[in-house]
Amino acid sequence: MLYDTAQAWRAAPSKRVVLFAMSGLGKTHVSNLLREAGGWFHYSIDYRIGTRYMGEYIVDNAKRHAMQVPFLRDLLMSDSIYIGSNLSFDNLTPVSTYLGKPGDPARGGLPIDEYRRRQAQFERAERQALLDTAYFITRAQDLYGYPHFVCDTGGSICEWVDPSDPADPILTALSEVALMVWIRGSDAHTAELIRRFDRAPKPMAYQPAFLARCWQGYLDETGLDAATVDPDAFIRWTYAKALAHRQPLYEAMATRWGITVEAADMAQVRTEADFTDIVAAALP
Repeated sequence: MLYDTAQAWRAAPSKRVVLFAMSGLGKTHVSNLLREAGGWFHYSIDYRIGTRYMGEYIVDNAKRHAMQVPFLRDLLMSDSIYIGSNLSFDNLTPVSTYLGKPGDPARGGLPIDEYRRRQAQFERAERQALLDTAYFITRAQDLYGYPHFVCDTGGSICEWVDPSDPADPILTALSEVALMVWIRGSDAHTAELIRRFDRAPKPMAYQPAFLARCWQGYLDETGLDAATVDPDAFIRWTYAKALAHRQPLYEAMATRWGITVEAADMAQVRTEADFTDIVAAALP
């Protein structure tokens, strides 16, 4: 690891961390807090995906819908209006909206083939955004003078890596330049995440094989055909399975490539010093 002892971490003039966990366990909250402390560059993987790698997809999709309205079509064709994505660290909705949910188009769903195509686009984008981390560490120091760096990953980072492979390209690249920190939730956190998701289901990215199993399993269990699936019902049904699927992957990533901190402890972070202490406590 980049910092193999608590002493090395505390003494480091440049602290660099990669936070990973399920969405909702505090990655972005802590990243924002560190950024506001003044010495930390906050690199948001989801923001990078939406601005650098999927920006055109998102905007073109919005234009495609607008072109179906004659009034808007005329304005677009004459360059009289502009459609853009108002993406920010605090508003990543354009990315999740583009990803969408599979199922009945009348209920806002996407045909499964189109859904898989967008999933593949997101996978390529997230892989590349993760591999851009080293570039942004250098950029943050050379261009802006930030001594410290926090990479705020998306919950789906574990879908594209193999923690058991010592040569995994993404984990190798990340661990060479930063300390991998897993924010581990408890059973109570998991139950709360499921309740929260049930109230407001949001699009997610999945491993292709996992998605295929869940899609076929849902069709078999409900007796529905692909065109009549309620999109929200499907992703609600899939969410708990996704949590169970990701948990051992996160754990293996932390065991072999980094450290583990508890979500309950991370929730108590109020200052940069609090964060330094929590990470130090997880190191030998």
